[in-house]
Amino acid sequence: MVSHRVVVDGGEPGLVLTVLPGLGYTAQGPVLARPAAALRELRWTVRTVVWDDGRPDFELARDVYAAVLRDGVDAAPEAAHLVLAKSLGTLALPVGIDLGLPGAWLTPLLTTDRAPDVRAAAAGLGATGVPALLAGGTADGLWDPALAAASGARVLEVAGADHSLEIDGDPERTQRALDDVTAAVVELAGTVVAG
Repeated sequence: MVSHRVVVDGGEPGLVLTVLPGLGYTAQGPVLARPAAALRELRWTVRTVVWDDGRPDFELARDVYAAVLRDGVDAAPEAAHLVLAKSLGTLALPVGIDLGLPGAWLTPLLTTDRAPDVRAAAAGLGATGVPALLAGGTADGLWDPALAAASGARVLEVAGADHSLEIDGDPERTQRALDDVTAAVVELAGTVVAG
């Protein structure tokens, strides 16, 4: 049976980052680890979902991620919250919007018929007034550049990047993309704190 836990790295109780990893892309992957480390240095408390004993299916991940977001808000209702989600973690986008949580939604599931709620939520991000970042690569079949551009969210599109936001055969461009994602997440966090 697939189980999960939430690992908490303490920082300021009024600044809470929740990291929701992908199916095969854990929170140790650089596109999640680097922004989380940057916010840890800025004294954010980092809550990270870790899957034990296998990989979750879409329904389990959707339920767990929704509960983790709700629990985080319930535990610190006055805190500034930010979601950092990748791929499967973006199944939490509709709940994040319902809770009014700003988020960095990396490589969101925009084209799969298994997540129509994610597509609909992403399309309406700008109307929510909640700070949001959508990031994806043009070589990622799950990325929809037209939907992202029309969403009203801040968009970081990486030319030639795959679903891991890496550019095949080009480590320098991959590193620049990672730097850009990290900077965009830190900037989003600054907006959350200032707001």
